[in-house]
Amino acid sequence: MTKRAVAILVFVQAFSAVAQIRVDPATVNVNAQGASTVFLSYGSLRPDQYSVEALWCGGIVPANPDIGSKCDPASTWGRLPLRNDLTRPSGSAGFTDIMTIPQNVIRRAYERAARGAVSSFYYVRRFSSIAGKPDEYIAILCRMAGRGATVPLALTGVKLRFATDKEVLSTPVGQPPPPLHAELTYTGTGRLIGRWEVVMPGEEPPSPQDLVPEASLPIEQRVAQRRYTQLERFNIFLSPLGTYRLEGPDVSKLPTAIEGLYQVLLRVEASDDSEGNTDLAVVGAGSGIVSSGGVAGFPLPALRYYVGSIRADGGRADVNRVTLVRPILESAVAAGERIEFEWRSTVLAPFYRLDLNDASGAAIISAIIEAPITKYRAPPLVGERAAAGKLTWSVVALNADGTEITRSPVGTFRYGVSDETSATIR
Repeated sequence: MTKRAVAILVFVQAFSAVAQIRVDPATVNVNAQGASTVFLSYGSLRPDQYSVEALWCGGIVPANPDIGSKCDPASTWGRLPLRNDLTRPSGSAGFTDIMTIPQNVIRRAYERAARGAVSSFYYVRRFSSIAGKPDEYIAILCRMAGRGATVPLALTGVKLRFATDKEVLSTPVGQPPPPLHAELTYTGTGRLIGRWEVVMPGEEPPSPQDLVPEASLPIEQRVAQRRYTQLERFNIFLSPLGTYRLEGPDVSKLPTAIEGLYQVLLRVEASDDSEGNTDLAVVGAGSGIVSSGGVAGFPLPALRYYVGSIRADGGRADVNRVTLVRPILESAVAAGERIEFEWRSTVLAPFYRLDLNDASGAAIISAIIEAPITKYRAPPLVGERAAAGKLTWSVVALNADGTEITRSPVGTFRYGVSDETSATIR
């Protein structure tokens, strides 16, 4: 083999060892005293590539025969938990990642620095191929810093509270609940922009994607977040102190005209942050700057209050209610028709159990439904088991261990008869 051929071969091998996927930022400053969260944009992914895992480590080594640099097995500190994995496809061959660094990783880096070693460490995400091509490893250098102006503006903790010791409270119709506020812990500095919203009784509850700050989503998915009734806006400057008490909206704006369960939401919008913004053009995932100020690696909590009646003796009415919505009492469902069940609940229960019985009380079906879903479509076997006539149903609210919290009244309807005939059959 000639010298020229050898040189070309060496060049090709060196080029193939370079990671094709790009990330911005590739180097970040992180909080040296606690958790940190950073918005990352990846680009130039092939259609056959998908994310496998993300690791933290004190050092990296070549990933040969794969591409890029992977964590040194001797200095691997941990894996990003699934509960904190908010990765999503984005843009043109792009991918977004919310890097949430837990305190135990920061502690490992701090202890190593205290022994005289370097304080920086790595976050390495691995991508595999469904086409059997080599894996690619993308390493982000994390440099220890204070939690002041040199680190991204990110929320690391949020607690919503009423001016009471009760997490769920009730109030009479027409009487506002006590004042509320949010206790924030954060890194960085900059403007926190957002709004307070309220979910009215009967409205579709927010999903986890609706509850994360806007900056935690790819730019094209931010407009898809569900919006509710706006109570008040805020635009404040967060100095690099790390904690802030955000006062809630004027309580006179909280609706109390209708009985039911309400949810107060803290909605944080993306703000410009020079330490955390990403450039899509740098990674080949589009064009423009993605604002990431106010990012968080978790959905923000909701604060609940119940508007209900007060008993004549001045005591509080029972707020743990499950109300049946449909089938309507004594309505009729035609034979062969799929039965649609729906109910409303003021109970903060993780599960519901729907019990359907025939006229003799014999069970036809018993189904477990995970909250916040309050609807159930009966399978075809219900029609096979149920004879024409009167059926009864109820819904039981359950704790995580299966114990009963409360149950609805018993509803009745007629199966296999028409509306015209049901009025005459008693």
